[in-house]
Amino acid sequence: MFARIVWDMSEGERLRFAVEGAGEVSAILMRPANARWLLVLAHGAGAGMTHPFLERIARELASVGVATLRYQFPYMEQRRRVPDATSVATATVAVAVRTAAKVAAGLPLFAGGKSFGGRMSSQAASQGLLEGVKGLVFFGFPLHPPNKPGTTRAEHLAKVRVPMLFLQGTRDTLADLKLLRPICRELRSPATLHVIETADHSFHVLKSSGKTDADTLQELAQTTASWAENLKIEA
Repeated sequence: MFARIVWDMSEGERLRFAVEGAGEVSAILMRPANARWLLVLAHGAGAGMTHPFLERIARELASVGVATLRYQFPYMEQRRRVPDATSVATATVAVAVRTAAKVAAGLPLFAGGKSFGGRMSSQAASQGLLEGVKGLVFFGFPLHPPNKPGTTRAEHLAKVRVPMLFLQGTRDTLADLKLLRPICRELRSPATLHVIETADHSFHVLKSSGKTDADTLQELAQTTASWAENLKIEA
């Protein structure tokens, strides 16, 4: 069950849905008139769905025909600092996807998110919890803790059965590209790695790159839309 609350439509439509055993959480649906796909977009570990990065990327995605459903994990909704257990987080992703299918019927669905949110989306997909999702989008996949290279966080990706898009910066201390590149090549499902030069985990770029953070947001959105287009998925 979910509830719809009309809010400032320029910012999106407010929704709420229940996660079994964890209470209700908030969500924001941003659906442009020209929407061709919908991305169920989860937040990172330290900030909720209204974090400036998520608000800005949602607007950029809307400008290229990608609707978004941003939502809170229960711990963030309840203003707790420690992220939910994986079982709760993956259940939340699954309910968010089902909610998106209802409120935006007819639009092909993708799931993913920023850092922790993307990883929890892939965990849910690897467990077969995301029925109808056509692909996963990661805005900075957190392959390992900061400056502690490792690959155990990627082991579940072998069980994902839909295409994946990894959007990563060369200065991301949570994803050593020397480790991530071979992982993407070896996955059974198609994996696309798009690298943004000088971007860190928050997608801030150095001035020496000749780009601004705004340019980077546009690149992230346009790359996502182009990737979705190339999948040639029918509604």
